[in-house]
Amino acid sequence: MPALSPTMTQGNVGTWRKQVGDSITPGDVLVEIETDKAQMDFECQEEGYLAKIFVESGEKNVSPIAILVEDNEDIKKFEDYVPEQSSTPSKSESAEKSEETSKQDIRKEEPQKQEESVKSHTSNDRILASPVARKLAAERGISLDKVAGTGPKNRIVKADILNFVPPAAEQPTPSQYVDPSSSYTDIPLTNMRKIIASRLSESKQSIPHYYLTIEVEVDKLLELREVLNNDSDGKYKISVNDFVIKSSASALMAMPEVNSTWHNDFIRQYNYADISVATATPTGLITPIIRNTQAKGLEAISKQVKELAVRAKEGKLAPHEYQGGSFTISNLGMYGIKNFTAIINPPHSCILAVGTTQKKLIPDSSKEAGYRIATTMHVTLSCDHRVVDGALGSQWLNVWRTYIENPLKLLL
Repeated sequence: MPALSPTMTQGNVGTWRKQVGDSITPGDVLVEIETDKAQMDFECQEEGYLAKIFVESGEKNVSPIAILVEDNEDIKKFEDYVPEQSSTPSKSESAEKSEETSKQDIRKEEPQKQEESVKSHTSNDRILASPVARKLAAERGISLDKVAGTGPKNRIVKADILNFVPPAAEQPTPSQYVDPSSSYTDIPLTNMRKIIASRLSESKQSIPHYYLTIEVEVDKLLELREVLNNDSDGKYKISVNDFVIKSSASALMAMPEVNSTWHNDFIRQYNYADISVATATPTGLITPIIRNTQAKGLEAISKQVKELAVRAKEGKLAPHEYQGGSFTISNLGMYGIKNFTAIINPPHSCILAVGTTQKKLIPDSSKEAGYRIATTMHVTLSCDHRVVDGALGSQWLNVWRTYIENPLKLLL
């Protein structure tokens, strides 16, 4: 299983782009691999023919995943080939295999005789079935000799187990019985969900969080947004979050002490604002990055946020598009959330949690009624106390407020 990103510790096999018998040249996409953050293409660096596929979509951490051969005529030799389950290897053998695996992702193997090992197998082992089908059958208490295979050479595949209907006279095994009063569904964890759980748990346990909340008025921002969008001729549609991103970048440039990360022996301060924008996807949360946000206008920010969000939801982001950054923004205002606190995204020292807008009465002695109606929004800044002290975080929020409440300053 190839490692396709620095944080990837395991992967799931996705859709195979090549089938048995296809010719392979260096650079061809062989299979999709689900990493900790996205679905990525695995490009084969060898030339030959795909002779055997050992795993189906959904399997993880499997080695080998396929066999390549140099000669097209050798493909038939592997039709019924099953990797031999050898005894525990010696230390020298383990070292050689480890070195070999690190140098190449797809092993080339020569066919081996299976007659002797077949004799010791059980009846289920003699039946041709994919590893996924065997595992699923065992979990469901299904005997493979009762399943009709639809794969090559009548091989039993995952779909055969999913579609299997036991004979009417057959009684369900105890493992198949479900107590209605205590029924539940176990959902397997994706690599992405495991990484999210690991990183956020580590963040909460190792980073000394504290939280600062302010309420800002956004009437001027909403008025400017309406003017800009009405004058766009459909070329762009700026959101409140685009103003939040731009204001954050401007505030970070004004107070670079907040635009920093903790590195145990030193604090790294950045001269640019790479803003990570938390984005919900079907498989979990991901934070695509708007690079050099301080140098971009609202239109450019708006277009890039939308483009990255679409590719994030499709699982098509490249690692450099979500790894790194210097500051994070999480906006749940579109869900009607008034305010919340967010967990810091390591190695960042701050994350800004943005709530929804709401109208409220503000006391105002200059008005005849003694009050005015304003549109307000709550935001909470989560800070790493090792990097950003309370006074510094408060000062940054006040600078940020000046841009949000007076958005024309973003033009300066």
